[in-house]
Amino acid sequence: MNTYSAKPGEVERHWYVVDASEFELGRLATRIATVLRGKHKTVFTPHVDTGDFVIVVNASKVKLTGRKLAQKNYYAYTGYAGGLKVTDAATVREKDPERMLVHAVKGMLPKNRLSRELIKKLKVYGGEDHPHVAQNPQPFPNVL
Repeated sequence: MNTYSAKPGEVERHWYVVDASEFELGRLATRIATVLRGKHKTVFTPHVDTGDFVIVVNASKVKLTGRKLAQKNYYAYTGYAGGLKVTDAATVREKDPERMLVHAVKGMLPKNRLSRELIKKLKVYGGEDHPHVAQNPQPFPNVL
């Protein structure tokens, strides 16, 4: 019996589309991270990008439970003294709704070179439309 190790050139990639208005932020982010990483496939290899592309629509309508809209903060540091910028989730949702979902998914990926390649396969849009119709995206798989 041999252990199979996927090669980067022989991985078959699919495109999936998901409507974020149906899910809560963290629960959607875990499912997206699983698909981006390729853990839902039988050919999963930890050091090879075996994942698929994910298109997220309606990111501005993703659900936040409890009082997270007012209490959850996003931090950005400029590098200068006193340069910490704090923004609450309600403001981020208004100005840049895609940022919330990308931030959540990025935190669930491994912290290495591979994750920087994986996050490029995530396409997030605040509204209903997306420009990836030519890729013929399928409905999001039920991975959990």
